[in-house]
Amino acid sequence: MTTVDSSTGLAPIAERAAAPASLPSITAGSLTWRPAVPDDAPALLALRNTIAETDDEPYRESIEEITELFEAPWRRFDTDSLVGVDGEGRLRAYGTVESMPGDTRTVRAFLFGGVHPQVRGQGIGRELFAWQVARGRQVLAASGKDLPARLAVMAEDDGPASKARLYERAGFTPRRFYSDLRRDLRDLVAAPLPDVTLDGSLRLVPFAPELDDAARLAHNDAFRDHWGSEPQTAEQWTSSRSAFVPAWSFLVLDDAPDVDALLADADTDAETAASLRAGEPLVVGYQMADRFDEDFAVRGYSFGYTALLGTRRAYRGRKAAVAALAAGMRAMAADGMEFACLDVDTANPSGAHGMYAGLGYEFTHGSRMLSIEL
Repeated sequence: MTTVDSSTGLAPIAERAAAPASLPSITAGSLTWRPAVPDDAPALLALRNTIAETDDEPYRESIEEITELFEAPWRRFDTDSLVGVDGEGRLRAYGTVESMPGDTRTVRAFLFGGVHPQVRGQGIGRELFAWQVARGRQVLAASGKDLPARLAVMAEDDGPASKARLYERAGFTPRRFYSDLRRDLRDLVAAPLPDVTLDGSLRLVPFAPELDDAARLAHNDAFRDHWGSEPQTAEQWTSSRSAFVPAWSFLVLDDAPDVDALLADADTDAETAASLRAGEPLVVGYQMADRFDEDFAVRGYSFGYTALLGTRRAYRGRKAAVAALAAGMRAMAADGMEFACLDVDTANPSGAHGMYAGLGYEFTHGSRMLSIEL
């Protein structure tokens, strides 16, 4: 008999996940399968970039990005990854399952993988994806988090039709759509960036390491009403920083916050409340930027990438994010970048689309998230 939690209306995650007792075997393609290990990083990079080139994806990866995947302590490559190796020792396919330690509203398992174009059409991808889905269900069941749950994959809108069919046949449904945008920075005289004057005690500052965790708290607050977003732990926040450019990243501080009002606000999270009581700086807006040199040739231009942008909910409407973004774009332009790029959820609740359009951003391509909701 299924027991339903009266507060959530959900059965226990162990039941909803319907995790199999054992994982399916992969026999297609005559490959040898084993978990990925750190020494695979160069071969995995070559495989992933070959797949990206074949599928006309608008990005490439660096060895630093692949190495960082193995360095994150919450990733369990020994149980949550497979690589398929041919008789000559070459990596021909890979699949991973990733869950995040900070998930508190929806527990998620993301599935990433691909097959080398030279061995496609043999059923490898179908069997590998079945393994990933089964392992993803096991990961969700083992989380012990009786929350809404999600198995998810990402796909480019113009990606291979075969991949889309694979996902949909496995029960994955498009849930969210994302737009990649760019803004020309080559002539800021003809197309100037806004001069933003912040009101009251708000102050724009360059990113500084001592403000990094305060920026994380601002991000967790800014995105708590965004579909699919979950709080980031300190460990998550500081991982995968090989592409991070501090000189292109800016923060907005409130030098005189109304501490009593914020502490009385039921939406103020426990970590922010502790920070306020300790008198620590309050970041209310932020723009965190990356640089992906490997993508320049693929796209045909150089660019700076806004990886994270947001404003605390209590400070929306005060132009904190616009000020941080404009400062970042000026810094990118000063370093010779031809464009500023970012991507945005098409259903973003903060009105970001209008802000980006007003700043001169234009659509370049789209992607989507497909999921099974549990």
